[in-house]
Amino acid sequence: MTTRSAAALASGTANTVKLFVAALAFTSAYVGFSAYHNANSATEPVTTITLSARESPISAPTRRTAPAARAGEVSVGGGAGCADPYVARSVVVNPDPDQAVTYGWRLTRWSPASRAWRTYLVDHGGFAAAASTVEWRPHVSGNPGWYRVELAVEGAETIRSERFQVSC
Repeated sequence: MTTRSAAALASGTANTVKLFVAALAFTSAYVGFSAYHNANSATEPVTTITLSARESPISAPTRRTAPAARAGEVSVGGGAGCADPYVARSVVVNPDPDQAVTYGWRLTRWSPASRAWRTYLVDHGGFAAAASTVEWRPHVSGNPGWYRVELAVEGAETIRSERFQVSC
């Protein structure tokens, strides 16, 4: 063998040994890391919890229902929760059954500062008949106080509900 061949063989063997040592080091590190990871993922001791239950009847919130609608009166009900609308009802008698009649709803709020009823919401409607039961569903939220509903019918006097309190 020539010196050159021996040098090439020696350097190739040295490179192979270096490569083998590096592979062995990498494999050792991987196996060590896997063992470390598995040791950290050991399960926690199991704790048994016993839950007890008892039956409770489901009850709906108290709901103020609007009484039957009557001519010359405005009845107000509903509004059991803050998200529920109030229901205002009345019977409107058309003074001229041959013509359409219009009416307007108004929700008013008592103002302690001005000591007067102030308009809070309004709505309008109408019909063409001798009489009709009319209904309005105003929604009050985030403004507690005393309210009442007014119904103004074309050609008749305005009628008002009793006042009611909104707490939310």
